[in-house]
Formats: sequence, structure tokens, C-alpha cells
Amino acid sequence: MTSQPTRAGRGSAPTLHDVAREAGVSLATASRVLNGSARKVAESFRERVEGAAEKLGYTANASAQATARGTSAVIALLVADIADPYFGLIASGVARGADERGLIVTIAVTERDAAREREIVRTLRGQRPRGLILAASRGGEESATAEEIRAFEALGGRVVTFGSSVAGERTVSIDNAKGARMLGAEMAALGYRSAVVLAAADGVLTSDDRVRGFTEGFEADGGVVERIERGDFQRESGYESMARALRAGVDPGTLVFGMSDVVAIGAMSAIRDAGRVIGEDIAVCGFDDVPSSGDVTPQLTTVRVPLSDVGYQAFRATVDDDWTAEPLPLQIVVRDSTPGCAA
Repeated sequence: MTSQPTRAGRGSAPTLHDVAREAGVSLATASRVLNGSARKVAESFRERVEGAAEKLGYTANASAQATARGTSAVIALLVADIADPYFGLIASGVARGADERGLIVTIAVTERDAAREREIVRTLRGQRPRGLILAASRGGEESATAEEIRAFEALGGRVVTFGSSVAGERTVSIDNAKGARMLGAEMAALGYRSAVVLAAADGVLTSDDRVRGFTEGFEADGGVVERIERGDFQRESGYESMARALRAGVDPGTLVFGMSDVVAIGAMSAIRDAGRVIGEDIAVCGFDDVPSSGDVTPQLTTVRVPLSDVGYQAFRATVDDDWTAEPLPLQIVVRDSTPGCAA
């Protein structure tokens, strides 16, 4: 005799009750099978429940699955700006790892706002993702997120951050100071002696490390950083910071270091709009080697960071108990935006 499931109404989605009735098992047994509970279910019951679910077209409730398992099959990635190719490349690496493990990546945008970051983590905590990756740059002070992170970890989730720990969690580090130091030394070796640096606000760790490293490398070989213009990580900020520097006066032969490729590309537009020539008049270099750095004219000198691999390593740090940090290779890529300058 075949049972006839009762539906809430014509066209309504089948429920867990419907599946249990169709399979001839208790609601608890159906829930254990379909929501991934750690409690064992006899194989014959499992087959009946899975067959009933397939027949009825039942889709498990993600929230119920998370409750049963303690976590959901989700990795949450928090980025500062989804339009920034830096974060896009990191996200691609996280997605590659998630695909290998049959997990899903959800992305939230913090806009580098500590209060917004805290609220996002609080909301995600209720959804119980398996892991949380905080990829956005932050200030040196303890983030407003720390308390929420501790609560998240108390529920069994794992947190991974970039560069600095918020509450003792695992970190994936890009040696920004080292890469920028290598770049500064290389630019001094090309004959540049005067530089303008376009940075984020004082206290933003990624920017601070890159400014410090570049200054050390450039000045160690005879260069001088004449001015630091402050803004943020967006292309528009690079344009505006460079425009300010140009109004104050930038001599021919000056090198401009944008603390990211996006900022440096914005600066290149400002230089062109001012009627100056990139390369032979004002040289420009950046950091990250996002794809567009090789597409602009002239192509942008930069520090190559394997950002997709960074994202992949962050994913591994989130899900692997025996994860250990691996060195991330950095490479100076000299292109036509810095053709060299007679010392």
C-alpha cells in the first residue's frame, strides 16, 4: 500500500513531514538522514528516506541542516570591496578550495567599516557557516569584531584573517613590507631618486607596511620619499591623491608608488589628464599585479602577489586541522611605466 502525502496546498513544496510519511519512518529519523545528523541511522531506513525525498522533490532546509550538524556547508568570505580585483582574485582561490570539498562560498562586503564587519559576523553566526575568512584590511587597533569572533568560534566555527589576528585565530600573511622593500630597491637601482607615495589612511596595516617597506628599500639606495598623499584603496582615491600632488608640483623624473595597482592606475589617469607623460616624465609603480596592470598603457610595474593562491591557502586554513602557513612568493615585475631614470 502506498501512502498518500498530505500537502499544505496545491503546488506547495513538500515538507519533511511529507517525506517521513512517504518513507514510513518517524519525523526524527527523516531529519537525521536529510539534515546530516551525526547520529547513526539504519541503512534500510536511510534508503527509504532518500528515495522518498527524491520522489517528492524535497529540498532540505539549510538552517535545519546547520542545527543538526553544528555547522552548515558554507564558507563565509568578508571582503572590503567586491569591485576591487584584489578581492576578486582572493575569492577565486577560496572558491577553488570550496569546490574541491563540496562547500559553498558566501561573500559579504564590509567597506572597511568595523561596525559593519561586526554586524555581518553577528548575522553569519546565526547561520553557522563552517568557516569565516576576514580578508579586508583593518587598522592596528583591536577590531570591533573580536567579541563576535569569539562567540562564533565558541559554536565550533573557525576564523581566518589576513595579516593580523583579531582574536587569536589563524592568519594568512602577505609580506607586504618585504615586497614593497624589494620594489623600492629595484626602483632606486633604475636611477629614480625622488618619489611620491599614494597611501591609505595612517593606521591601515596593509598600507602602512607597504609604505614603510617601499621607503626603506628606496631610501637605502639613495632615493628620497618627498611626499605621502593619503586616501583609500579605490581607483578614484588614486586619481585624487595624484591630482593633489600634481597641483603642489611634481618634477620630471619623479617616481610615484601607488600602494596598490588600483590606486596606481587611478594615478596614471590623473597624470595623463594633467598633460604629463607616464614613464618618460613621471614614472608609476604599484603592488599586487592584478590583471589590469598588464592591460593599461604603459603597462604598470608592480609586485606580483599570487592572490588566487592566497585565497586558496585561506580556505585550507579554514577547513584543515593540520594546516600550516606556506611562504607566498613575491616577484618584482618591471614594465614600461618605469623605464628608468638617469641618476
